[in-house]
Amino acid sequence: MKPAIFYILLTLAGADNYGYAIMQAVREQSNGRVPPRTGSFHRHIARLIDDGLVSEAPAPRTSDPRRSSYYHLTPRGRRALASEQRRLTELLSAMEALSPAAWKGNA
Repeated sequence: MKPAIFYILLTLAGADNYGYAIMQAVREQSNGRVPPRTGSFHRHIARLIDDGLVSEAPAPRTSDPRRSSYYHLTPRGRRALASEQRRLTELLSAMEALSPAAWKGNA
C-alpha cells in the first residue's frame, strides 16, 4: 500500500473528514514525509471510492457549508487498514529478528 493511501485511511479511521483536513492530518501524521498535493489527493480519494474503501459522507450540520465533500472509511477500508497494519508489523518483526550486523549491511 502506498504511504499516502495508508495515511488517508489512517486519518479516516478516527473520524469522517473533508479533503483539506485529511491532507493536513496526513502531513502531520507522517511528520511531513508524505506531503499530499491537491491533485494527487483527489486521485487517491477517487481510487479509494472506486475500490470501496472510502465513501462520501454527508457533512455534519455544524460544518462550514464550503466543505461539502466529507469522506468516510468503509468496513472494507477498515479491513484493508488492519491488513496493512499486520503486514507492517510482520516486516518490523522480521527486521528486529536480524542481527545488528545484518541491519547495517555487514552480514
